[in-house]
Amino acid sequence: MTAQRPSEPENNDPSPARQGIQSVELAMTVLQALEEGRGPMSLTQIAAASGMQPSKAHRYLVSLARVGLVAQSPSSGRYDMGPAMRRLGIESLRRMDEVALVSERLPGLRDRTSHAVNLAVWGDHGPVVVRWEYGAHALPITVRIGATMPLLNSAIGGVFLAHLPQQLTEPVLRLQLETDLLDPATKERVSTVRSEVLADGVATTFGGVIPGVTSLAAPVFTAGASLPLVVTLVMPARGTTEESLVGLSAELLRSTRAMSEELGYAPPHGDDA
Repeated sequence: MTAQRPSEPENNDPSPARQGIQSVELAMTVLQALEEGRGPMSLTQIAAASGMQPSKAHRYLVSLARVGLVAQSPSSGRYDMGPAMRRLGIESLRRMDEVALVSERLPGLRDRTSHAVNLAVWGDHGPVVVRWEYGAHALPITVRIGATMPLLNSAIGGVFLAHLPQQLTEPVLRLQLETDLLDPATKERVSTVRSEVLADGVATTFGGVIPGVTSLAAPVFTAGASLPLVVTLVMPARGTTEESLVGLSAELLRSTRAMSEELGYAPPHGDDA
């Protein structure tokens, strides 16, 4: 007879908690305290920010300094990110495909809102659509991947106007408007778009590119000096109310902020963008 193997205990939990190393997790709270401090910090500051006693925080700092993740200034005694941490950060940025990471989140935004979603990047001639997810509502529009969008008439363009320096956007405006000099009315319109987008967090257009289509766009910020990406919700104007736009704008902002965080963006102090 063949001996039967003892049956393994059943585990009906599809995602059981995995055992980790608590000391590693605690060390990460010290590193997170340094990150959120945005500059060199004293032992007392790090201990308070990480929820540890100074003596305990000091032991972690000693170990982290030994492997180069933390460095202590010989003159001030303050702690900051070490050379190994900088190398890790640079390598992480090198490996990151920003468009791919944001694209993975687009279907979720589409499903939560039921509306079409697109992703745009800045190209040589203006905003370029690089991803499109069709929603549950029919639209009188077919967007070709690689299409360049107008700066002034599109929600995508409005976000780029608000968040890119003028030395990047003005040459594109001149080409798109086919004029050497931007007239005062156009300059005033550009200024209005910038101020409204920065105040609201989103750009909104009603039939800006295609009649009967309403668009909401918001930026996705990246780590370092990379240019932002833009995510847009596109919906039929019929049946879209002011109340629904408020809810859709809030969902779009929640989503783009989560995308920005995933890309390593840390907003300036006092900035909720």
